[in-house]
Amino acid sequence: MWRDALLIAGKDLRIELRSKVTFNQILPFGFIVLIVFAFALDTSPDTLQMVAPGLFWLAVLISSILGVDRAIAIETHDNASDGLLVYGVDPGGIFLGKVASVFVQLFLLEIVLTIAMIVLYGPKIGGWPLVTISAVFATLGISAAGVLYSQLASSSKAKQTLLPLLLVPVASPVLLAATKSWQDAFAGSAWLVDPWLRLLIVFAVVYLALGTVFYNSILEG
Repeated sequence: MWRDALLIAGKDLRIELRSKVTFNQILPFGFIVLIVFAFALDTSPDTLQMVAPGLFWLAVLISSILGVDRAIAIETHDNASDGLLVYGVDPGGIFLGKVASVFVQLFLLEIVLTIAMIVLYGPKIGGWPLVTISAVFATLGISAAGVLYSQLASSSKAKQTLLPLLLVPVASPVLLAATKSWQDAFAGSAWLVDPWLRLLIVFAVVYLALGTVFYNSILEG
């Protein structure tokens, strides 16, 4: 399973390097979302700094919908996922590989959006270790839930509208925990004692486990 996961992740990342969809489309979209939020909340700098974590993760969640949809579309085109199963690729490995690929793309996106957030909103970040660690597990949770529900919606003719309806409610707890964790980080809290980070770890583990177990059933459905 782990070997198959590495192969799938490497394949998807090579496809992304050639197409540059994340760089040319998803990244500008996330940046525009942050700018729109900044103009919509054109108020005191203190207010922008206070709401910066929530707006950041909302922009990431919206951008992730585009990322996971593309990750699954690669395999649904010409029924490529059926070919993978015929060749004996482990369904759990397909899921984990997709998650790894989406994770890498989202995390790179978050690095750029963090710089944009600092420039636009001017927050003072006191705990970078907590910011980084919580971002890792939040991104894992969003990636796992996104790949799982994107595959679930891929067989529907209305998948473009069904995916947000499925993903947003499931990812909202991750969004809330990531926002709270970043608020603690901005206040200088230590990552070892942050309760929201522990909740993010739980969400990431649960979504990864559910996807690994049920992905085969979804592929065959």
